[in-house]
Amino acid sequence: MSYNSPFTGNVVQPTDVSYRAFTISANTQLEWPINGNATDDYAARIMEVTASAGSLELWMPPANQASVGQDALIRNVGGNTFTVKDYDGGNTIISVAAGESKYIYITDNPDEEGTWGIIAFGVGTSNADAATLAGYGLMASGATLNQSSPVTLFSTGRTATTTDRAALLVWSGGAGTLTLDLAATLGDDWFVQVRNSGTGLLTVACSGSDVFNGSATVGLQPSDSCFIACSGTAFYSVGLGKNAQFNFSQLVKTVSSGTYTLTASEASNVIQKYVSVGDLTGNVTIEVPPTIQVYYVQNATSGGVSNYTITLTTGISGGSNATISAGQQATLICDSVNLVNANTVLAGATVISLTDGTNLAPALNFASEVSTGIYRPGSGEFAVSILGNQRMAIDATGITITGSGTFSGGISGGVFT
Repeated sequence: MSYNSPFTGNVVQPTDVSYRAFTISANTQLEWPINGNATDDYAARIMEVTASAGSLELWMPPANQASVGQDALIRNVGGNTFTVKDYDGGNTIISVAAGESKYIYITDNPDEEGTWGIIAFGVGTSNADAATLAGYGLMASGATLNQSSPVTLFSTGRTATTTDRAALLVWSGGAGTLTLDLAATLGDDWFVQVRNSGTGLLTVACSGSDVFNGSATVGLQPSDSCFIACSGTAFYSVGLGKNAQFNFSQLVKTVSSGTYTLTASEASNVIQKYVSVGDLTGNVTIEVPPTIQVYYVQNATSGGVSNYTITLTTGISGGSNATISAGQQATLICDSVNLVNANTVLAGATVISLTDGTNLAPALNFASEVSTGIYRPGSGEFAVSILGNQRMAIDATGITITGSGTFSGGISGGVFT
């Protein structure tokens, strides 16, 4: 059977049926009303359809049996959503919810499936189709548009883009970075919500030369949250909520040897006291979360004859660690990577206690030459190291000098051997 015009060779349009109302109770294949045939499941220009159950499908006739521009207005007058597909149910053209009307038409017809254009007529006679209008930050609820703030959890670094508009980005990792796309790309009025529900510092970083609250980066501590709004040229925070639960309390933790990783709850205690049952059996490493924090640390353990120590670290490669000998204490600053002693000068102190140190790392040294200074080689000994080499040692029996000596004022007294 041919549907080509004998005059032009083009596909001719089937005879129209203007209106049809019907009910479908199963997936239904429609036919064109060729030569006025309206006895089977035929397609009409306007169809009011009732689906007796959910998830049913209405299949359009073969596209290559009609001309480009052949159209149909399909209105769902029932209570169940149904799907309109191309011939034989191959591909979805449109979904029609209860009360909605959708207009479809053929834009290309090289095969039975063809290509179909879609115009959403919406609900009733003139309302807009909320599902079609919904964009980022909006969702369709029935026939209306409603605000939407989808929650996205992330634990590895990512970039906030235009598709994150109005989303809530929740950090769930340790230390990490959220990069904001270029302000010029995101545009004026773009915004996102951010919360740090992780265990480390979340750094919000700008791209290019953009700034966030006047800086290239802003750090969010665990439990911090804020709105970030874009002006098209810069970023600003609204309601940068800082964690109000500041626990100025003391952690007392028993250790013996090896590595201990503090939980977020343990690390929230600014005062850290470490104790042992008897002597330590080895050096102890305490790994703290990579956040900005101040710690007051007391090593109340007994190092024993081997003088075992406690070292605090963030565990980040290349970061500075702080080592505290038994019976000593220190005020430490953590910048999320390094742990450094807060005291460079101890004002008003009458007693200063040092670690023993070694010839390579004297307990009292110089910032520009850390291998030169004084240290304690052993019990009852005091020594001076120059560039990592012991040059003078003092104990209860006297002074031992290694190397030759030059004396400008002469030597007197005693017996020289």
